[in-house]
Amino acid sequence: MRMMLRRTGPGRCGFTRGRCPALESATVPTDATDERVAAARAVAESFLDDARTADPTALQATVRRLEELRGRAPAGEVELLYRTVAGVVGVRTRQPYASRHLDTALRLFDPDRYGADGLLLECALLCALSAIRPHEARTRFADLVDRLAAPPARRARLLTMLGLGDAWSGDLVRGQDMLARARLLAIEAGRVEIQAEATSFLAKVEALRGDTAAAGAYLGEARDLAARAASSWVAAHIAECAVPLHLVNGDVQAWAGVLEFLVGTNVGANSGLFYEHRWELATHRALSGDAQAALALLAAVPDPPLEWPGAPALPAWRQWISAPDDPEAMARFERSLTGLNRPVERLSRARMAWLLGERHARLGRRADAIRLLETAASGYAAMGAGGPLARVTAVLDSVTGPAALPVRHDLSLTPTELRVAQSVAMGLSNRETAAQLGVSAKTVEFHLANIFRKLAVRNRTELAASLGRPART
Repeated sequence: MRMMLRRTGPGRCGFTRGRCPALESATVPTDATDERVAAARAVAESFLDDARTADPTALQATVRRLEELRGRAPAGEVELLYRTVAGVVGVRTRQPYASRHLDTALRLFDPDRYGADGLLLECALLCALSAIRPHEARTRFADLVDRLAAPPARRARLLTMLGLGDAWSGDLVRGQDMLARARLLAIEAGRVEIQAEATSFLAKVEALRGDTAAAGAYLGEARDLAARAASSWVAAHIAECAVPLHLVNGDVQAWAGVLEFLVGTNVGANSGLFYEHRWELATHRALSGDAQAALALLAAVPDPPLEWPGAPALPAWRQWISAPDDPEAMARFERSLTGLNRPVERLSRARMAWLLGERHARLGRRADAIRLLETAASGYAAMGAGGPLARVTAVLDSVTGPAALPVRHDLSLTPTELRVAQSVAMGLSNRETAAQLGVSAKTVEFHLANIFRKLAVRNRTELAASLGRPART
């Protein structure tokens, strides 16, 4: 049964169903209150329409207008609308008061009172995501969205947020479905800016799910749509959605290049990845031998507050970056992962375990490598993240799979060519071999051509057979 919306009137503060003495004493005529509510709703609707295309600083005028309508005796709806817009704009402009507004808006949202109101439901859902509480999107609002009768444009926005909340919380299968449905609804509504947002998130989810072809196609579509809509909001986050695609493809240079862009432009503050992007890039620098550049990336950035996603592990991660081969630093980092137990931290925890496990594997510490890589693999599998799971599995197989082929000192291969030949003969792709050896895929292709020529083989099967033959005496 659809719940009916009860409009607010004099004597209601909107925080609870109880009476509000402070507002009961205010003499605000009912018709004046209704006019104020109607005006505030019109402003909020305009905000939701513009939020994907307007510059965040330009939206501050909307906050001021709602503050005027709010007045000294705010009605429940007006207060909720004001707190929503002030909080969302505050997050996007990095204001310290933003979280307070978002928390208040979420407290004000009474599902019995407002659950059938599309505008207020959308505001509450937007607050949950802006407050980096994506797990609340489904638990608090999904049933209300299912029952809501709404036009395609609003429904597209609501499903986009539900899908983002699902994926962000580690439920990639459901998130993929929600975002695909949102994209189709946006097309039906003819709303390019909503389609751009849903498609950009879908590109990220498809990469994590392991369909890199679909992810690449959606990423290209999102770029085109963002340009057509002149959407600064979507344009700023397309690069963030490209990160998992490059990671899953094993394109280390593209992945690092996008991370440099994200760190340089501070993209990620709204998604909770602001710190993780920087820590990832610093790790890449440290493991590539540039310790000075790694430490410089972290020097001016303090550790985040504990409520920030991934925060319990970031201090230990920082220490590991400064000493990437130190067993004790690695052990501290591993222990810190037990503090990452919120839904929003599931992807981060798996990624950190992958980083540590792969480093242990490179250092020849098989037991440590296997333990951490199994942790990452099980985490990714539980989330439906087939893309990174394939990469982790390749590293895990190189540690636990068939015994390494014997080193053939009688072959006329350089030490680097020998390592490439061993990896390829054990079934790794060129990209996986490149990632394992810390070189580019082009370098692997170059060495492989020389290996085929020197060993007079035509393909990988013949290469594996050649390496497996007993050495000539």
